[in-house]
Amino acid sequence: MSTHRDAFHRAAALAALLALALAAGVAAADDDANRNHRAFMPVAAGKPIPPPLDCNVPGSFDSLSISGDPLTVNPETHPNVNLSVCGYAEVDAPLRLVELGPVHDPRAPQLPGMFGDWRTPTLTNTYQRYRWDENRNCLSDYSSRWEATVLGMGVSRGETIYTPDSGYDIGGDYEYLVLYAGPTDLTLHVGREDEFFGYVIHIDGVCVDPDLIALYRQDHAAGRGSLPALRGHQAFGVAAGTEVQVAVRDTGSFMDPRSRNDWWQGR
Repeated sequence: MSTHRDAFHRAAALAALLALALAAGVAAADDDANRNHRAFMPVAAGKPIPPPLDCNVPGSFDSLSISGDPLTVNPETHPNVNLSVCGYAEVDAPLRLVELGPVHDPRAPQLPGMFGDWRTPTLTNTYQRYRWDENRNCLSDYSSRWEATVLGMGVSRGETIYTPDSGYDIGGDYEYLVLYAGPTDLTLHVGREDEFFGYVIHIDGVCVDPDLIALYRQDHAAGRGSLPALRGHQAFGVAAGTEVQVAVRDTGSFMDPRSRNDWWQGR
């Protein structure tokens, strides 16, 4: 009889131990879950997510017919059209406007027109764009005759960004044809050609108005016989962060965007 009682007690003790082990395991799992949950809290509290941007700007957008043949490359992947395909590297060129000779073109695009107050912004960074090597399918180096070929300018997040003003008219009081419009960058051409004759301006770091992107994509899908056209000092989006980048090309060549006598005349 005692043997049966002993066996019963041993079984009861074992069951109790198993129950305690199970409870301890659940508690440990709960502790781990709580620790993992808490680990994310300081990150969220210490670095709040900024509110979403409203990238729509006042006004509407229209298209102009192009002169000559349309481009046949894919603008999303071609570095001649889309500066962000190859990108650019930060360099230590002086953060100031520079004198690079006399005024050659009094009608050249003027970069103060990119801002609502026509200011000379704080120059925040200088860059060199990466050169395109067809054989290597993009990045080569960023050598140039100029100290900088892309300029970073200080802005306030959400600030309205405009096209530079110029003295040119490509028809209908427009100054630029939009060769490319992406979510954060724009490529402008002073001319009606879907090509790189004359001045081309690349602007990065802007939340582009969705209506302008939609019009560009519609025109591109239709064969690029027409493309969106913009006037000088026309709003096209808002600053995505605290810096907007700009590059200026003349007949294909990247120029120094700090040149006082070209893009900042009278400053």
